[in-house]
Amino acid sequence: MSTMKFCRRCNNVLYPKEDKEQKLLLYACRNCNHEEIADNNIVYRNKIHHSVQRRTRELENVAADPTLPRTKSVRCSQCNHGEAVFFQAPVKGEEGMALIFVCCNPSCGNRWRD
Repeated sequence: MSTMKFCRRCNNVLYPKEDKEQKLLLYACRNCNHEEIADNNIVYRNKIHHSVQRRTRELENVAADPTLPRTKSVRCSQCNHGEAVFFQAPVKGEEGMALIFVCCNPSCGNRWRD
């Protein structure tokens, strides 16, 4: 993860700058024009950590998402409803992706994986 960089000459903040001819990422001081080559190409990383409550709320609303594919070839084991939405998602502790089904019955919301 990159951290804030400061000018060696005047201690002001260095900002990312592109050298288009040499195709390099530089850090440049806007005060004294000092430049240095970046040691890696990550300028900024934004990590988002959702709370458990937010992730649960998002999964509850999945069945109402019109952009997700739907199938009538499965039956919910909880309520026997014959329609579900499905999507692929990573499974914690396992490699690869799993096919996740969510029951479309608004009073159920059961989730299972294939």
